[in-house]
Amino acid sequence: MKRMKLFTRAQKARLFRHGADPSEDKDYPPVVKLFTPDAGATWLISEIDPNHPDIAFGLCDLGQGFPELGCVSIAELESVRGPFGLPVERDKWFEGTYPLSVYAEAASMHGRITTSEAALEKAAWKLGQEVAVAVERDEEMER
Repeated sequence: MKRMKLFTRAQKARLFRHGADPSEDKDYPPVVKLFTPDAGATWLISEIDPNHPDIAFGLCDLGQGFPELGCVSIAELESVRGPFGLPVERDKWFEGTYPLSVYAEAASMHGRITTSEAALEKAAWKLGQEVAVAVERDEEMER
């Protein structure tokens, strides 16, 4: 059986672009959602460090009720297996529509990563950000 790649070429290019941005205040939407199909772990990845291409940054939730922003080794993600031996998979239908900080706030409020539109709107409101899709900066970089 052929294994799914964690990132498409286009996703990887975006992740590297985000990682190359030297801005201190960058807050990109997550590019990819990874998860364990047979466990409760989820990762929303927003960037990869071009100087350390095995290190990704994003919102990490190991299913223990304490999601947090941080770095993760891509090699480790590729080696993770859930209780039934299933590898980490990419959610092919995920599209990050809010900055990562909004997902982090929603995860903090719910004790887990959530992509519920209502939860994300509430988190965006709590953070004082616009509820509208916040991808302008990312789109500008792609131009």
